[in-house]
Amino acid sequence: MSRAVTPQRKFAVTLLAWAIGLLIFFPILWTIITSFKTEAEAIASPPSFLFFNWTTEAYEAVNQRSDYLKHFMNSVIISFGSTALGLLIAIPAAWSMAFVPGRRTKDVLMWMLSTKMLPPVGVLIPIYLIFRDTGLLDSRIGLVIVLTLINLPIIIWMLFTYFREIPGEILEAARMDGATLREEIVYILTPMAVPGIASTLLLNVILSWNEAFWTLNLTAAKAAPLTAFIASFSSPEGLFYAKLSAASTMAIAPILIIGWFSQKQLVRGLTFGAVK
Repeated sequence: MSRAVTPQRKFAVTLLAWAIGLLIFFPILWTIITSFKTEAEAIASPPSFLFFNWTTEAYEAVNQRSDYLKHFMNSVIISFGSTALGLLIAIPAAWSMAFVPGRRTKDVLMWMLSTKMLPPVGVLIPIYLIFRDTGLLDSRIGLVIVLTLINLPIIIWMLFTYFREIPGEILEAARMDGATLREEIVYILTPMAVPGIASTLLLNVILSWNEAFWTLNLTAAKAAPLTAFIASFSSPEGLFYAKLSAASTMAIAPILIIGWFSQKQLVRGLTFGAVK
């Protein structure tokens, strides 16, 4: 027997949720506010939260120094390119593990997940040398490949979880009606798993967009995404907090907007199959 939710309990839970949400969002809010300060006000102690001379000097300096649009396009191509390639590989892999499992399927899944525990710096040198010898350094295709590989275990795991919730009898009926393997995956499985695939796509775009280690070590100028754009405002002379905050705000704004407008789809996908 479930316990009734009183108005006081509902109010307390709502208040707690808002407090946690604001606590998580505060660093982003502080970065945005700092981006509208002068360098002197950005390092002032005690800091001012709202009562200061709001200015766009930092944004003007950032735009004069760097080509934001170039870095933005690199981030879009790299993030969505690695996501598309990852889904192209992961959907058939997750299908085979979910509907045609073998004795070692669980071991393979655990092995793939264990690769995410490896420190990236541990494989930086061999990957750097391979990219150097194959001409993939400072190239979009190189970053698409490496981001696909590092995020592939997560994509396969998520899709595997979603596919397991789909009744196998539906696919068996399709086979009896003469559906080929490609038709089974493209026309039956994929449409039924759209919420799960959409949430996987969104999560992978976010992970790729925010990836800094590989983008900073495998790019220089041509393929540098927005993570490298932010890092360029850290210099030996010191940190220019207002300009750094402005660059960070410009880098995270697109992904925040995408996340805001797609939050319902993301939540729906993450809870896909939670209740049978």
